[in-house]
Formats: sequence, structure tokens, C-alpha cells
Amino acid sequence: MFKKLFGFAKKEAVLSVAFLLAVISAFIIPPDINYFGYIDWNTLLLLYSLMAVMAGLQKLGVFSLIGRKLLFGISNTRQMLLILVFLPFFFSMLITNDVSLITFVPFGLIVLRMSEREKLIIPLVVLQTIAANLGSMLMPMGNPQNLYLYAQSGMSPVDFVLLMLPYSIVSALFLLAAVMLIKSGSISVSMTDRNDEKLDIPLCICYMAGFFICLLCVAKFLPPIAAAVVISVFLIIKDKSIFAKIDYSLLGTFICFFIFIGNMGRIDSFCGFLEQILAGNEEIVAILSSQIISNVPAALLLSGFSSDWEALIIGTNLGGLGTLIASMASLISYKQVAGRYPKLKGKYLAVFTAANIAMLFVLVLLMLFLTRA
Repeated sequence: MFKKLFGFAKKEAVLSVAFLLAVISAFIIPPDINYFGYIDWNTLLLLYSLMAVMAGLQKLGVFSLIGRKLLFGISNTRQMLLILVFLPFFFSMLITNDVSLITFVPFGLIVLRMSEREKLIIPLVVLQTIAANLGSMLMPMGNPQNLYLYAQSGMSPVDFVLLMLPYSIVSALFLLAAVMLIKSGSISVSMTDRNDEKLDIPLCICYMAGFFICLLCVAKFLPPIAAAVVISVFLIIKDKSIFAKIDYSLLGTFICFFIFIGNMGRIDSFCGFLEQILAGNEEIVAILSSQIISNVPAALLLSGFSSDWEALIIGTNLGGLGTLIASMASLISYKQVAGRYPKLKGKYLAVFTAANIAMLFVLVLLMLFLTRA
């Protein structure tokens, strides 16, 4: 039993820490009726709905199919890298950074193997990971912390996009420059796939309809519970296996942090201390704390003690750069490389960290410039 618990804690480290914090805080503030008010059910329901829809589309192979179509007819490695890097950049805006990396990192490794360019594994996966984390910051549904902070802020979708647009533009230029610095060479690889004909169009349309319902919830035209009910009923009827593909550990992490933050918010001395640290320093504190606990927990924690939503959104998005755990999505890429090419782990971490710090430095300078402008 102890080994199983240790194995689970190791596998789900963030959830385990969040649960431990919630339990400790419950000893300080015993459970009462106020606990029910801690949890943001709208964020949880919308996050659940988006994960279910994305899992369905991924299972159908929609994203890989789009990638294969875009790669058809390419003639050199630069064209190939541009497509493979910007696929997660743009897709992460709508399907989240996690799903983008789960889909396009393995796809990119397959393409490199087919084109006999496996020497590009490290630069490709590093850039794909940065691209997914940076592309996702533009839209409210791009990553979990955006979805939560957007809901708390009361911002309109347009205001959110305009807030993050300068950072997205600079990020895209950085990625473009990085790809251009990689020496190009000719390749000949066919991306045709006879399985393309097997795409279930009616089912795909149903999942796209589910995604549209989620967008209506993001735009605040529908309550998130409507999306959760409709999508759940659809899955029960058409494909129950999707329920197993939903990241319940992420939902559990949210619930545990809601409890911890709610309890800490009832301790005057703790509130005063954290509010004093945060006052006027939300972006920097968010960036630094993300390096240690990752940006989703940082967003949940800091949001309980500051209402400067724009600063928290910017800080936690930029905070996804830096260490390997700054954004938990980055672990997806690392596990792909470590599992398939264990000898590259050390070099991958070195290049990943250097590239992330460089990009973070650029975006922090941009943040300081925009703040003072």
C-alpha cells in the first residue's frame, strides 16, 4: 500500500502537494459550510468540457491529419521545422498547450525519423514546447490558468486577447528567428496516409459542435454547466471511453488549491503578509513562484490575495517559461524525449533551460517596457 501511495505521489506530484496543503489548512480552519463557496465550479465544469472535447478530437486523429496535410510536398528541413513548430503554437490557442504537445511532439518525432533528420530532435522538441506554452497564452481557453483567471477577472474575450497579443507577436518572431538559425537541408518525405479516409466525419462534427458550445461558455453566452451536461450525455451515448482520457488529476488539483486558498484567506496574518509581498509586484512574484510550483498552482494561489487580474495573467503566462516544471505541460515533451531517446536527456534539459531563459528574458523586457509606456 505504501509503495502504491508513493508511486501515485511521484506520478502526480502537483496533485499530491495540493492535497497535502488542503489537508493541513483544514486542521487550521476546520471544515464548515464556507468550504462550499471556495470552489469555482464554473471553471471546473468548463475545463472538464474542453478536455473531453479535445480528447475526442485527438482520438479521431483530427490534429495529426491536419499536420500531415500541411507537411505534404515540403522540400527542406526549414519548411518542415516551421510547420512542426508553429502547429503547436497556433493549435495551443484553442486546444490547450497540453493537448498540443501530446499530439504534435510524437508526430514531430515520427516526421524526423521518416525524413532521416533525427539529429534535429532536441531543437525541434524544445521549440515545440516553447511554442505550445507561448501560443496558449493568447486565448482564455489556451491553458488552465488562463481559463480560471479569465473567469475571475470578468474581462471580455477581446480584452484578454489584446492584453496578451504583444507577447504572442514577439514570441512568434522569436520562434521564427530560432528556426531560421537552424541550418536547412533538402528532404524527401511523403506524408500521405491511407488511414485519412477512415476519419469519422459525423463524429468529428459532433465534437466540433461541443467545442463551439464551450466557446459560447467562454464568451459567457451559456453557463458552463450546460456544456458539461450536453457533452457528458453525448459521451455516454456515443463514446464512454473518452471519460478515461480526461485529466481528473488537474481537476483535483484545482479543487485542493481552492480549499487551501479559501482557508488561508481566512487567516488575517497570512493574508496581510502575502498581500504585502504582492502589492505592485504581481507579475514578478507570479513568474518566480511559477518556477517552483508551476504556473497553474501559482495562478490559483496568488489570485486569492490580489485582484490585479491583468498582472496575474501576464505573470503566470510568462512564468510558464524557465524551469522544466514552470509549466507542467513541458513535462510531456521531456517524457517523450526521455522515453524514446534516454541518452539525450541531459542535453535536452540544458538546451531547454537555456532557450526558455532566453525567451523569458525577452518577454520580461517587453513586459517592463509596456508597463512603463
